[in-house]
Amino acid sequence: MEWWYFNGHLTGESGQPYSFHFVMFQLVLPSGLTPRLAQLGWADHSQGTHLKGERAGLPVPQATKGGFDLRVFEWSMSGDGEEYSLRFQEGEYAVELHATSQKPAALHDGTGLVDLGIAGKTYYYSRTALKTSGVVTIAGEPQQVAGVAWMDHQWGDFSTRAIGWDWLSLHLDDGTQLMVSVVWEQEGHKPITTYGTYIPADSGPVHLPEEDIGLKATGTWTSEATGAKYPMGWTLRIDSLETDLTLSPVLQDAEFAASAFIPIAYWEGPVTVDGTRGTTPVSGNGFVEMVGYDARRPVPPITVPPRP
Repeated sequence: MEWWYFNGHLTGESGQPYSFHFVMFQLVLPSGLTPRLAQLGWADHSQGTHLKGERAGLPVPQATKGGFDLRVFEWSMSGDGEEYSLRFQEGEYAVELHATSQKPAALHDGTGLVDLGIAGKTYYYSRTALKTSGVVTIAGEPQQVAGVAWMDHQWGDFSTRAIGWDWLSLHLDDGTQLMVSVVWEQEGHKPITTYGTYIPADSGPVHLPEEDIGLKATGTWTSEATGAKYPMGWTLRIDSLETDLTLSPVLQDAEFAASAFIPIAYWEGPVTVDGTRGTTPVSGNGFVEMVGYDARRPVPPITVPPRP
């Protein structure tokens, strides 16, 4: 299994806020077939609009030197580790974006190899600071947009069906970024791993171990589509950074209900961030992803207690 994932917050010419997540999954089956699935979430914050889309195909993979070039019908993403291009359309919104990486890749869990227990192992890195610009065409009317995006690339011989997780990526206004992942077994809600990565403004990534991270939900939201009860709103404490943050969802109904292609429902949505680092105020934005809360496979909301 392999996936390429982008999220971002954008601002239009007149200050209109938008956000998106765009991901392509690819499997290599024992038969040699390589099905590919693309999923999209697009939010127009000022209009209260949130669109979800999906495309699936069975392409013949083509070798690309030093990068990737993925397409499913009219959706596409490509990149070489420094420059990335994204193109997608859903409803009345057509989006073309170009992103440039401002920082080296961040290898997660220290080495870039994450042990997911019963699910297997996965290689995982991120491009955490992508300067992004492009054009959003709404009902035939184009406008320039600009902002910041995040890119994940994860792959390995692993399966996500038996596990759940809470994951977040944050861009803070002091030029730093933060990723936190909490993973558990579906059966019995047994913890597997908790880890984070902090990317300072002017130096390399810093691994954050489990005992450094305190993540707690402050509310819940129940999906009418699946009956899943998701945590909604969070506090995050990073002891070594003396950082306390509050994460607030921009919208609540950001669930992707299980489809014929992926039988797992998940929640993926933009958040705003406010808090302090020491005595200094800090703010920003980001994304949260939650998998494993489907009412058909119930698990309790997860809490990682802060270190005493």
